[in-house]
Amino acid sequence: MRCVILTGMSGSGKSTALKMIEDMGYYCVGNLPISLVESFVDLSENDPELDKVAINVDIRSGQNIGDLTAVLDRLQERGKSFEMLFLESEDSVIIKRYKETRRTHPLAEGGRVEQAISRERERLQPIKRRADYILDTSQLLTRELQAELKKMFVENQTYKNLYITVLSFGFKYGIPTDADLVFDVRFLPNPYYVEGLRPLTGLDERIQNYVMEGDQYAVFMEKLEDMIGFLIPNYVAEGKNQLVIAIGCTGGKHRSVTVAQGLYERLGKQEDYGLRVEHRDIEKDAHRGK
Repeated sequence: MRCVILTGMSGSGKSTALKMIEDMGYYCVGNLPISLVESFVDLSENDPELDKVAINVDIRSGQNIGDLTAVLDRLQERGKSFEMLFLESEDSVIIKRYKETRRTHPLAEGGRVEQAISRERERLQPIKRRADYILDTSQLLTRELQAELKKMFVENQTYKNLYITVLSFGFKYGIPTDADLVFDVRFLPNPYYVEGLRPLTGLDERIQNYVMEGDQYAVFMEKLEDMIGFLIPNYVAEGKNQLVIAIGCTGGKHRSVTVAQGLYERLGKQEDYGLRVEHRDIEKDAHRGK
C-alpha cells in the first residue's frame, strides 16, 4: 500500500491538492486527528481495496500537531511505509488568499493573520524537516500544481523540491518583488525602434531573430546558463524550494521575453526541478504598440 501524508501551511492549497490526489485514484481523508493516523494506516493495510491512501493532517489539530513526529517515529519503527508532502507558500501570498476568501486563519484567534502565520511556521518546522517533498505553491497555477503532484504520486518521477519560475518583466513597471535573481538585458538590440517590429513581442520569431543578432545574445545565454547550473544544486542543498529568475528590459515586451523563453528552453532539458515561464508585462503596452 502507498500512503501519503499531506501537511503544510494553512492557505498553501492543501484542500485543493487533496482533491487532485483523490482524482489520481487515492482514497483521501481530510483533517484526520493526529491520534487516529496510526490506526488509519493499520486499517488501510488490512483492506485489500485500499492500495493508495492520502491523509491530510494540519494545524487544525491544535496543540496536538506536535505529536505527529512521535506518530511518524512509531510508524517507522514498525516498518510502515509512508511519504510526506509539505505544502509551503510565502507569507504575502497566504495573507492575500485569506483576504480574498474572507476565511479565518486557524491560529488567528481574533488577532492578525501575520502573527498567526508566524506561530504556525514555528509549530510546523519539525514536521517540515521530516518531509519527503516540499512544494511551494506561491507561484503555481492550478494546472501546474496538478502536474507536480502527478509527477510525484502517479509517474513516480524523482522530485528535487525546487520549482523554478523564469519571469520576464519591464523595468518601467518595477522589479518583481519576489525575484531571487534579476538580470538586465537592456544591452541587447532593441526592436522597439525598428518600424514593423514594435507591435510584435518576444514570442514572435522576427523579434527573436532581431534580438539574437550578433554575438551578445549567444555569449550572454551561455554564461547565464552556466551560472544558474552552478547555483541550482547549491540552492537545493540549502533547502530552497522556490526560485524566481527575473529577466528585465525596458517595457517587458521584446528583449526580456526573448531571453526568458530562451532560458526556459535551455533549463527545460533538465528533469531535476519543476519549471515554468511567465511574461508579466508582455501585454501592458499592446494597445499603444510599445
